[in-house]
Amino acid sequence: MTPELAGKLETLKKLFHHYQKIAIAFSGGVDSTLLLKIAHDELGDGALAITIQSPTVTEDDLKDVHSFYKESGVNYVIVKLNQLNSASFRHNSADRCYICKTIEFTSMANEARKRGIHWIAAGINADDVHDYRPGLRALDEIGIVSPLKDAGMTKEDIRYLSKFYHLKTWDKPASSCLASRVQYGEKITKEKLKKISAAEQYLKSLHFRKLRVRYHQGNIARIEVAPEERHLFFDTDVLDIIADQFKKIGFSYTTLDLRGYRSGSMNETLDPRTKIQGTQVNHV
Repeated sequence: MTPELAGKLETLKKLFHHYQKIAIAFSGGVDSTLLLKIAHDELGDGALAITIQSPTVTEDDLKDVHSFYKESGVNYVIVKLNQLNSASFRHNSADRCYICKTIEFTSMANEARKRGIHWIAAGINADDVHDYRPGLRALDEIGIVSPLKDAGMTKEDIRYLSKFYHLKTWDKPASSCLASRVQYGEKITKEKLKKISAAEQYLKSLHFRKLRVRYHQGNIARIEVAPEERHLFFDTDVLDIIADQFKKIGFSYTTLDLRGYRSGSMNETLDPRTKIQGTQVNHV
């Protein structure tokens, strides 16, 4: 570990001792897993994990959450909610993430305060502020803290430390809620989320590791896989098998994105002014 990274880790630990008691928004991803690990190491029972269970959460993420809880012995609570009850969320405008995070973190903050905890932390890192993430604005408004970001930790730092601490998530591909796969302006429904989830689970069963199935107007699936995995589609038998399975799942048409997977590809068609507004956050 470099002296610079050791310094960041020490800063993170000091932040937790400043909070004394804190709730960690735990999704099972690489960022929140490291955050929860350090919080629990430093604060013990002063750290509480809170996980959202909803139609937008992937099956794999929930499995990872329960696995970590079982192995670590941390205090935790599962909050069940349904963002689809919100008409604004279902409408799926460009600020969908803001609406979703407002619903989720308001619920988590209420749950934490019932237990006398007034600090709630999210696994936002120093790299996240450079992308279009309207959800950050919601976190800022609710008063959610971001210890990883405040300690200056990048995604690379977090993966290194996760491996250092022998966390299974150290090389876990980035994950996001299923609603982020739906084209902006296309109404979000439980049925669409189920189709996306089933399609992604099927591709994972074929050993694709980093992937997304995007839902576009007209009941169209757009497959993205890691650039280095695109060659696996250069086989007509594979193409036919996947097309048939996606048809069974319920898609009318199945397409392959020639550029491959990249985070936030649905944001590529947004007006640049919208992206700027989505990344404006107050840093306190």
